[in-house]
Amino acid sequence: MIEVSLRLPLARFPLEVEARFSSASVAVMGRSGSGKTSLLESLAGLRRGARGRLVVGERVLLDSGSGVDMPPEARRMGYVPQDSLLFPHLTARENVRFGVRKGRPSRVDEAVALLELEPLLHRYPATLSGGERQRVALARALATAPALLLLDEPLAALDVALKERVLPYLLRIRDEARVPLLYVTHQLGEARVLAQEALLLEQGRVRAVGPADSVLGGATRGVLGMEAEENILEGTLERPAEGGLRLRVGEGLGLWVPDGPELAAGAHAAYAVLAEDILLSTGPLAGISARNVWEGTVRRMEEAGVGDRVLLVEVAGAPLAVRVTDAAVRELGVVKGARVFLAVKTSACRRLR
Repeated sequence: MIEVSLRLPLARFPLEVEARFSSASVAVMGRSGSGKTSLLESLAGLRRGARGRLVVGERVLLDSGSGVDMPPEARRMGYVPQDSLLFPHLTARENVRFGVRKGRPSRVDEAVALLELEPLLHRYPATLSGGERQRVALARALATAPALLLLDEPLAALDVALKERVLPYLLRIRDEARVPLLYVTHQLGEARVLAQEALLLEQGRVRAVGPADSVLGGATRGVLGMEAEENILEGTLERPAEGGLRLRVGEGLGLWVPDGPELAAGAHAAYAVLAEDILLSTGPLAGISARNVWEGTVRRMEEAGVGDRVLLVEVAGAPLAVRVTDAAVRELGVVKGARVFLAVKTSACRRLR
């Protein structure tokens, strides 16, 4: 259980957060500058001036009314910022062990095994890829046996290929490390895959808090902005007789996805497709290279910034967000209820798990 009741003066507005969490993973979301990083720093004790109450498990870390305000080193928080901030003169092994204090319980071996770092332990940060550095940073945080893990956009600096390699390790941390985590991200797909609960901030205040499925629904896009416009498709992988790899979503939607030797038929998987990567047509599509071609119905049309629209198109019972320009909507004559055709290239499907 995590109980948060914090107020912290910031330059543009006060950060005011009231929330209680009972799950192992919480996504913290909001536009840039909404107070997400300030919240994590306050929880870790790195931002002085925070008032209120913070309880993690049975430990009261902050209670302004009773004069309790534990220093950062006593709060047992594992904090991982966007930049891994590894010590360049230390090996990966030495970085992982750096925060472990004598006489305190350690999870060094468990963290190394969980994040599969054994082959990297003798190497220095300069010789590691961005994804490998983030895995070392995560292991360093886990090795201190934290009561709570605070992750501030740990995948933000990685390209798509590296994100796909690191995300499964975050899932392993959530499921196997037995440490609750608060995860700041701008990516709706990552949040939906990782989080059981979600906290949505806007201008330092709580816009929504609760189960991830309800908080991260359709209305979330207006608070998060354009970065949130991606479709999350979950289902079972299958290998049809004609070859290739397809994700079966529900009863009627099949999504052809990039193949890989580690992907087995019958496995559960999740993929993200950006709304802007979906091609829309008002007539049947033929003779195109895109392997995913569907017919659907426009259920909703929303403004999405200057000159753009997001259409919610229902395809075989699954709602898909499609981003198009206002000019395209006018020229194609698209209206609510219209029958349309969608196309998605296989390479546009990004695996989340």
